[in-house]
Amino acid sequence: MSKRNSQQAKSAARERLRIERERQAKKDRARRQIVVAAAVVGVLAAAGGIGYWVVQANKPKEPTQWEKAAKAKVVTPANSSGKNGTTVTIGKSTGKNTVHLYEDPRCPGCAAMEQSIGEAVNKGMEDGDYKLTFTIGTFLDGNLKGEGSKNALSALGAALNVSPEAFVEYKTALYSSKYHPSESTDDFAKDDYLIKVADTVDALKGNTKFQNAVKKGTFDPWAMKMSDSFNSAEGVDSTPTIKINDKVVETPKTADAWKAALKTAGVTK
Repeated sequence: MSKRNSQQAKSAARERLRIERERQAKKDRARRQIVVAAAVVGVLAAAGGIGYWVVQANKPKEPTQWEKAAKAKVVTPANSSGKNGTTVTIGKSTGKNTVHLYEDPRCPGCAAMEQSIGEAVNKGMEDGDYKLTFTIGTFLDGNLKGEGSKNALSALGAALNVSPEAFVEYKTALYSSKYHPSESTDDFAKDDYLIKVADTVDALKGNTKFQNAVKKGTFDPWAMKMSDSFNSAEGVDSTPTIKINDKVVETPKTADAWKAALKTAGVTK
C-alpha cells in the first residue's frame, strides 16, 4: 500500500470517527432532554397534587348535623321550662324537696343506677316525697366516639313532648339491661333503634308524632342546649351524679340505701 493510500485511509477513518461521535452526541443530548422533560413533568404533577391537597385541606368543612343543631333555633319540648327548655321537672312542683339526676344516655354507670334504684327513685316522686329534675349530658360521645348520647337525648325530648310519664318510662327503657348498649357500640345513634325501644312504652308505641320528631331531629337543637347545661352544672364531674336539695350524695346501690340517703338528707322520716 502506498503512502498516499495510507493517508487517505487514515483520513477516511478519522471522518467516520467524527461522524460517529457527532451521532452519539446527538443521541446523548436527546436522552438528556427526555430525562429533563420527564423530571419537569413529575415535579409539576407532584406540585399539582400537593396544591390540590392543600386546597382541599384549607376548604371550609361542612358542619355536621350536630354543629348545625347547636346553632339552630330551639324547639322546646312540651313539659319543659326555663331558658331553652332545659329545666325538666317531674312530679309535684310545689314540693319542697328536689332530687336532681345528672346522667348521660350512653353511661353504663347510669344504666346500673337505673336498674338498681330507678324504680325506688320514681316511686318517691310519684308518692310526692320530692320532685325529680333532670340534666342530661352527652360528653360520652366525645370520649367513646359517636353520637348516640346526643341522638338519645333528642329522642328523650320527643318523649317529653308527649308527656312527663312517657319521658320517665322511655328513659327507664333506654337504661334497661335489655336495651342499653355496651360502651363499644353506638346503637343509640340509630333512629330505628330508638324507635324500637320506644315501642315498649305504651304512650310512644306507634306514635307517629314521636317517631317523626326522632327521624327529623326536631329536638336536636334542644339536646345541644341541654348538653351545654350539663357542662356548666356546678359540682358535677361525672355521671351518674345525684343531688338531694342541691347537695351531692354518693350514688346508692340498692333501694334500701336510697331510702337511707333520703332519710339522712331529711326528705323522709
